[in-house]
Amino acid sequence: MFEYIKGKIVDLKPANVVLESGFIGWFINISLNSYSQLNGKSDAQLFIHEVIREDAHLLYGFAEASERELFRLLVSVSGIGSNTAMMMLSSLSPDDLCDAIMKENVNALKGIKGIGVKTAQRVIIELKDKIGKRSVSYQIFSLPDNTVRIEALSALVMLGFNKKDAEKTIDKILKDVPQTPVELVIKTALKQL
Repeated sequence: MFEYIKGKIVDLKPANVVLESGFIGWFINISLNSYSQLNGKSDAQLFIHEVIREDAHLLYGFAEASERELFRLLVSVSGIGSNTAMMMLSSLSPDDLCDAIMKENVNALKGIKGIGVKTAQRVIIELKDKIGKRSVSYQIFSLPDNTVRIEALSALVMLGFNKKDAEKTIDKILKDVPQTPVELVIKTALKQL
């Protein structure tokens, strides 16, 4: 299983990208959201979701780990395949999609090509609680660099702090000052915990 692929952008289209890494050109399906983040860049790192079928090995890439997590939640819903999930992420931004699910906005979801009323309702029923539990995380995930959060949390847990308390403290720090360096996040959290 791949975590991410980092390399030179050889070809970029709204639905896919070819990344050259390790002398291999990787064909990766992407959403319009990821396309807009990659457009104009020469290098990229994409978080990967791999689908292995009898007739194909497919790679789906995301500019942010949060978008990949949302993709994985979508494909966990009965009747939503990889292509439909990519269509959903291309039609609405991850934040708008989470917002539509949390607010039970069936009309916003059924406005997406390939999503009918029943499928939209199923997505809301199956994902509302899962996204609700992650709502604070999604706000942090939507920041350009989530590694600060992950590294700070890892350090605090290794120091013996409760994970949930550490997460709340880190999320508050990053919400107030999003571009805080990891060292300062940890120092500030140590004072608050």
